[in-house]
Amino acid sequence: MEKLILNVIHRPEMVPEYAEKVTGHGKEEDISRDSLLTESLDIFKTQQEIAHKNGLKTTIQMTYASLFNDEAVEIAKEHHEKYGDERRTSIGFDEFDISMEDMIPKQDVVITMTKLGYIKRMTVDTFKSQNRGGKGIKGMQKLDDDYIQELFMTSTHDYIMFFTNTGRVYRLKGYEIPEAGRTSRGTAIINMLQLMPEEKITAMIPIKVYDDDQYLFMATEQGLVKKTPLREYVNVRKKGLAAITLRDDDQLIEVKITDNEKDIILVTKYGQCIRFDERDVRSTGRTSMGVRGINLTDRDVVVGMQVHTQGECLLVVSENGMGKRTAMGEFTNQNRGGKGVKCYKITEKTGNVVGMKAVNEDDEIMMINSEGIIIRMACESISKLGRITSGVKLINLKDEETVVSIAKVRRTSDDIEEDDTVSEEDKQHEAEITSNEIDNKE
Repeated sequence: MEKLILNVIHRPEMVPEYAEKVTGHGKEEDISRDSLLTESLDIFKTQQEIAHKNGLKTTIQMTYASLFNDEAVEIAKEHHEKYGDERRTSIGFDEFDISMEDMIPKQDVVITMTKLGYIKRMTVDTFKSQNRGGKGIKGMQKLDDDYIQELFMTSTHDYIMFFTNTGRVYRLKGYEIPEAGRTSRGTAIINMLQLMPEEKITAMIPIKVYDDDQYLFMATEQGLVKKTPLREYVNVRKKGLAAITLRDDDQLIEVKITDNEKDIILVTKYGQCIRFDERDVRSTGRTSMGVRGINLTDRDVVVGMQVHTQGECLLVVSENGMGKRTAMGEFTNQNRGGKGVKCYKITEKTGNVVGMKAVNEDDEIMMINSEGIIIRMACESISKLGRITSGVKLINLKDEETVVSIAKVRRTSDDIEEDDTVSEEDKQHEAEITSNEIDNKE
């Protein structure tokens, strides 16, 4: 059957043209045509009203036979009464929208950075444990005069704060650091952070949460220390933030998270050590300079800072691969700013001190030499000796090779539930590997 199409967007003047097309009569012929036009106009009017009430913008199609059928209008009215209510749904943003960060799994990763500023993220099962005196495995593809300088474990969703030698701080998420293989150099840090000229990273620390009761405790190469509330570093700009004011001949070397109840231990290149209560250092603002932590002799510099709760023994390693453990109780508290006591006997065979860590019996350490070779060993295999001793050989070095950095890793294979009992403070204030889950992955 031929259809007569009545469209709500058509002008009423167009109806006679449609009617004439359907009936085949001229303008002055047959009165039945006038009846058809009258009925079609009435139906058109009704359809317009229904369409207007329902907010319709689509066309309404009816057959020629329906023009003479009042049931079509009745059906339209019934549909309007049944379905003509207001829209029940709304279009908008879901309050539970998933961000790109939510798509990234939370997992422990190892972060390394070289002396020349190449950083990468690796899985935790990269390195295997070896016995003392081994030669280690290749930890990176070495460039001329480059080696791994920083090594620690964190989570993909934790913040990593980068402290530079000029006293500024930058921040990235763990997953923002590109993942790379064990022998890969990684990505240049200058491509990820807006570093100033002559600025280099000297301390990296993972941050899980910004707690009001925690502090950032900083130490400089010239023996100055400073304590500032952690909350003052919650808003770090892309261009960095001033973390400490330094003198021209000084640089920032170490940062720890504390709770104002810790003892601070500083060790120097010439084997001196001082231990003092952190409450001897009053809390100051973010851009302050700090106070004297240890009184240094000529050309001596601070090589490391630890907190007494990080371990039962103090591990000291020299540049020629010698090292030892000394009980933490042999280092008594004294006033801040003193010369300290002897903690390592330096000889031509040992060389100067390059690093120190507070360790326990079940911990492991990693040592990195100037050729990029990494060796991992259990702390219980390292001799426990007195304060004024040189220790034993920890790594075999070739001519002109030296130890440049050490890092700590827990050795025992505890369950995940037991690992959760490790204090957050130990995970956060150590810029080193402090989780035992490396072994769980092996």
